[in-house]
Amino acid sequence: MKIDQPTQVKNAAEFYAQQDDVFGRIANRYDRLCDLFSLWIHRLWKRRVAKVIAKETWFQLFDCATGTGDIILRVLRSKELEEGQQIIASDLSPQMLAVAQERLKSFTHIDFQVLNAHFMPAISSDSADLFSISLALKICEREKVLREAMRILRPGGRLVVLEASNIPWKWLQNLYLRYMRLCMPIIGWIATGGDTSAYQYLLNGIEKFPTAERLASEMKSIGFEDISFERLSLGIVAIHVARKPSSHIP
Repeated sequence: MKIDQPTQVKNAAEFYAQQDDVFGRIANRYDRLCDLFSLWIHRLWKRRVAKVIAKETWFQLFDCATGTGDIILRVLRSKELEEGQQIIASDLSPQMLAVAQERLKSFTHIDFQVLNAHFMPAISSDSADLFSISLALKICEREKVLREAMRILRPGGRLVVLEASNIPWKWLQNLYLRYMRLCMPIIGWIATGGDTSAYQYLLNGIEKFPTAERLASEMKSIGFEDISFERLSLGIVAIHVARKPSSHIP
């Protein structure tokens, strides 16, 4: 796997929660919007990343930017928690987390916390065996979130990221982006009743998020090791897996 040199790390979607509570407004419609925007393909991506998480060895899973709890729900459908295993589900939006709590109310050993992914002092350093974040890194300051993941993970702990990526064939990537620019505003306008920010952030994030190789390079520059990625749907998204060094020194 080739790892590109890192580029400037920033918020790909140019989304700032303190300026727009878009996820609070669309919390009850979020999963339906994901179906429409991805033509239902996001379900396959989430199923795959849930299997990756379920197969890893962990006692404490920290799922960052949990949203409506879709990933955790899929993990628990494929893995019965053993004695001592625990999941921390966090999200910046109380409304999104409330949806997750309702969906996951039949499961125990889940701790729900409203947290900002960039800075989570309530979570102890070296406390999680696995840190996961799915389809949310594009709306964050990537470097801050990845450094928090490094802090929270125990030495040797694993990082699992599902996020937008790039189709390796440039002509097909350009065709995909053209489709998104044309169709997403129409679908989004109808589905959200004219709430343009609900899809504009997503479109910005897709267009400006780094390639799989560059994201791997950013992870390496922060200190992660054993970095690998798997492209899904030709590269529309990718799953990155990395490890915090066993002898990590801050």
